[in-house]
Amino acid sequence: MVDKESKKQEMMEKIQIRKKEGKVVRRVVAMVSLAVLLLIAIVGVSGYFYVKSALEPVDSEADSEILVEIPMGSGISTISSILEENGVIKNGQIFKYYTKFKNETNFQAGNYTMTQSMTLDEIIESLKTGKVYREPLFTITVPEGVTIEQISEIVAKHTEYTPEQFMELVTGKEFVQNMMATYPELITDEVLDKNIRYALEGYLYPSTYSFYEENPSLEEIVTMMISLTNDVVAQYNDLLAQKEMTTHQLLTFASLLEEEATAQTDRETIASVFFNRLESDMPLQTDPTVLYALGSHKARVLYKDLEVENPYNTYKNQGLPPGPIANAGKISIEAALNPTDTEYLYFLADSDGNNHFAKDYDEHLKNVEKYIK
Repeated sequence: MVDKESKKQEMMEKIQIRKKEGKVVRRVVAMVSLAVLLLIAIVGVSGYFYVKSALEPVDSEADSEILVEIPMGSGISTISSILEENGVIKNGQIFKYYTKFKNETNFQAGNYTMTQSMTLDEIIESLKTGKVYREPLFTITVPEGVTIEQISEIVAKHTEYTPEQFMELVTGKEFVQNMMATYPELITDEVLDKNIRYALEGYLYPSTYSFYEENPSLEEIVTMMISLTNDVVAQYNDLLAQKEMTTHQLLTFASLLEEEATAQTDRETIASVFFNRLESDMPLQTDPTVLYALGSHKARVLYKDLEVENPYNTYKNQGLPPGPIANAGKISIEAALNPTDTEYLYFLADSDGNNHFAKDYDEHLKNVEKYIK
């Protein structure tokens, strides 16, 4: 009986101990579970606020400009990294996921002036349109076919700089060398030829440029124009290599087409005339080169003008002139790379701006008699 009572007592004690242990275990499990839930909640809340913060502007009060360059062929991962590295966004990964969530694509390469106050949607809109989202303080429009001297006058009308200051910069040896080092594939030693009037003639792309500060430096203004030329020409590097044509030759050829162009002009066909003449060892004999040689703008080129002794005069010298005679736009650049396949060697424009082409001199004279006299 004693043994039975003893064993029963022992069993009861073990049950009590197990109950106590069970309570402790349940309490520990409850505390651990609570801690885990609390941690998850903290992480979730922290994550929410982190993402929320990353979706907001870096500094809504910032107005200092940041130049951001998006190279050709950049994907969203590269673009996100570039934006983060430049301090325009807080987190590249969040920006990447945000654009994918909104199904945003077709971002454009180029140079962008951004600020840390821009929202992600403003940045996306800017990258999609290729334009800075903010309203510029002023713009400068450079038309196709103008010379570097004419650009100096245009810039002077919109800024505090004089044409003389502009020309002093773009003809300065140090600045030209700096641009050559910055854009080595665009500006080569060809621009240093002793017969070239202005090394950077033809390298300032005609376009509308937006400015977001009141007094940008002349260096900034000119560099923007050269940078855009670099971006445009880079699109045709493979085709240039196939045609064994240098960038300088392309811009020179395109400038001739730009100056010969009228509203109705078929530039590809004019390009074919020039190529056919070059292949036939005929002088190009294009009037705009004479005017450039004379350094003046005249409504009509006289016969005596054709005799001017100047490297740019294509009546006196065979081949292309030493360099561009104006700044050509994309249409003329593409026409220079994709001339029509013809046998034309002559062309003339009538008083309405319509062009008439001829395969030989006799046919050309008939066109002159019919459309000019």
